[in-house]
Amino acid sequence: MELTITAKIKIHPTLAQVELLKETVSAYRESCNFVSKMVFESHQLSQATLHKATYHDIRSTYHLRSQMAQSVLKTVIAKYKTNKSNGHDWSLVVFKKPQYDLVFNRDYSLTKGLFSVNTLSGRIKVPFETKGMEPYFDGTWNFGTANLIDKHGKWFLHIPMTKDIPQVEDDVINQVVGVDLGINFVATTYDSQGKTTFFKGRHIKHKRAKYKQTRKELQQKQTPSARRRLLQIGQRENRWMQDINHCISKALVDQYGENTLFTIENLTGIRQATEKVRVNDRYQTVSWSFYDLRQKLEYKSLMHQSKVIAVDPKYTSQTCPKCGHTEKANRNKKKHIFCCRTCGYTSNDDRIGAMNLQRKGIEYIAGGTPQA
Repeated sequence: MELTITAKIKIHPTLAQVELLKETVSAYRESCNFVSKMVFESHQLSQATLHKATYHDIRSTYHLRSQMAQSVLKTVIAKYKTNKSNGHDWSLVVFKKPQYDLVFNRDYSLTKGLFSVNTLSGRIKVPFETKGMEPYFDGTWNFGTANLIDKHGKWFLHIPMTKDIPQVEDDVINQVVGVDLGINFVATTYDSQGKTTFFKGRHIKHKRAKYKQTRKELQQKQTPSARRRLLQIGQRENRWMQDINHCISKALVDQYGENTLFTIENLTGIRQATEKVRVNDRYQTVSWSFYDLRQKLEYKSLMHQSKVIAVDPKYTSQTCPKCGHTEKANRNKKKHIFCCRTCGYTSNDDRIGAMNLQRKGIEYIAGGTPQA
């Protein structure tokens, strides 16, 4: 299976190199907007046709080198095609942030600790560090089209890295783990040895509530500085949640090791399902980054010779794992307690969900449960 991750490395340009990079990414963005306007008006997505119509102006007006001009066309076309495939209406794509898409071994290279890149004034070489990303630079990964990022005066290179990794076969699975995702407990697991692990989420819930209150106060101000602050808070919260998901998914694959099958709920459509949730609680449920955690667990599992399947979550928190009786009244959501109305089995409701998911994982291995 082909796995793609994004390696984020930090580069350390000199002051003179920073000016060159700023000049280059700004010209690249302006060129993208120039081409984007033409695409929007003509509905033309043929690179050959756009090349004839825009190449001279890109070179003469924005002073981009030949390969940069080609990259601009590819960047704009890709954005319009992505919007189209996502079902968006035809609308003008505006490139607001400075950007520069780089083709490996043509626009950039990484050799002996130096990042070599084209600028408007020729090629420059900038030191870089791969802190935390060393495994992706062992020569076994293929480098894709990278993006040069200026984030508050610090420069980064985001590189898509691709590698073919064999999927673990079902017949070598020796551990099945049910993973119930939630809010009070971000993840609750139940494994083949009958052991339950809780990853607490209440402190996360409280911190997100503070973010929500701060956003509400800033929205009421309606000032330019408040809007800037809103954007910063949103980005900070997103980075924080991604780090939490990274830590939890890493802890799961480290805890259970190779040849593990993780069974999780397929939470596609969670936004529609939460329309019935009280307005005050809806933000927590709708905006919780379940899918990001699932993606991180999937690629980390693949790299650790394990596997993730997503199954239908229906009744996983209402079904007794001991006698199989299913009833809505089995679960007390307010107290987070499950008590079977038939056999009386009682436990934490998130643990019950993990137990039922673990059972579905076992059924999958036996060939009885399809993925959702």
